[in-house]
Amino acid sequence: QVQLVESGGGLVQAGGSLRLSCAASGSIFGISAMGWYRQAPGKQRELVAAIISGGTTNYADSVKGRFTISRDNAKNTVYLQMNSLKPEDTAVYYCSFLIRARVGIRADEYWGQGTQVTVSS
Repeated sequence: QVQLVESGGGLVQAGGSLRLSCAASGSIFGISAMGWYRQAPGKQRELVAAIISGGTTNYADSVKGRFTISRDNAKNTVYLQMNSLKPEDTAVYYCSFLIRARVGIRADEYWGQGTQVTVSS
């Protein structure tokens, strides 16, 4: 019954900014990791940014210095602040959480529905 809902996508001009949000609800015992992926037409899905339970972050080289991943543990929410957007950032963005729904079961990966980000030149 875990569900992830994304918001914040849209159309922006190059150099603009967007903030994506992804909130999880349902039976959640603990969240091991949160991440953002993106998939552009004709390309494989790639990891954009991730944050693990201890706070360590990881970014794709293409977004370092421009994107920032953050979280609000009280709200079970992860954010992706995207600055200095480029047309190459155009893609569908998906959030993904590693969630242990209850004691005694393995952590499973859950995905948001995806949100379109389009950056015009």
